[in-house]
Amino acid sequence: MHTDGTHAHDEDPNYFEVAGWEERYAGADSVWSGKPNPQLVAEASGLRPGTALDVGCGEGGDVIWLAQQGWQVTGADFAAGGLARAARHAEQAGVADRTQWWQVDVRQFDAGGRSYDLVTSHFLHLPDGGMVDAVGRLAGAVAPGGHLLVVGHSPAAHFAELSEAKRRAMFLAADLVPGLPSGFEVLVAEQRPRTVVRDGVSIDIDDSTLLARRLLA
Repeated sequence: MHTDGTHAHDEDPNYFEVAGWEERYAGADSVWSGKPNPQLVAEASGLRPGTALDVGCGEGGDVIWLAQQGWQVTGADFAAGGLARAARHAEQAGVADRTQWWQVDVRQFDAGGRSYDLVTSHFLHLPDGGMVDAVGRLAGAVAPGGHLLVVGHSPAAHFAELSEAKRRAMFLAADLVPGLPSGFEVLVAEQRPRTVVRDGVSIDIDDSTLLARRLLA
C-alpha cells in the first residue's frame, strides 16, 4: 500500500492488502531505509512540536524522527509486523516513551474523537485514486490550528516495470485538494522533484506534496 520508491517496481498481487505487507515484514531484512522522508523534514522542522499521527508508518522512521524533535507521536499502520518493527526501532532509538502504536487500515480510518497537531502520511497509495477520500478521513484527525501533510508519488514517476494498478494509485498534489473538507487552508500543493538511487541507478521522481492547515474557526 505504501512505498518510498525503493520497491515501487515490484509486482505483488497483495500489494494493497495486509497479507502482502505482513509477508514483507516477516523477512529478516529491513524494508525501508529508516531515514525520515525528506518532505517531512522540510515541513515539520518549522513547526512547534506537539502531538502527531503518522499513518502508514511502516517500520517507524518518520515516527522516530518526529519523537526526536520533541513530538509525542502515534504511528499507525495496517500491518502488525511493521508496527512491531517500529516499536523495536523506537526502543533502540531511545524514544519509546514518546511513541505509541495503532493498527488501523486507512480505508476504514476514523479518528474517533482523537485529534493531533500534525497528521502526516508519506507514500501511502490506495487503489484507483483512493487517496483523495483518505485525505478527508485524515483531515478529520487534525486539531484546530494543526497541519495535514500528505506526500506520495506522481503517476509520471520513472519506475521500471510499474504496473498499471500501482500507477493509478499514485497522485499529483493537486489531485488531493478536493478531498480536503471545509475549514482547511492549503499551504502547499506542488510537485517537488528529487533523485533517488536504487541498485546504483539514479531515478528522477516527484514528491507530490500537500500541506494544509486547519483553521481555528
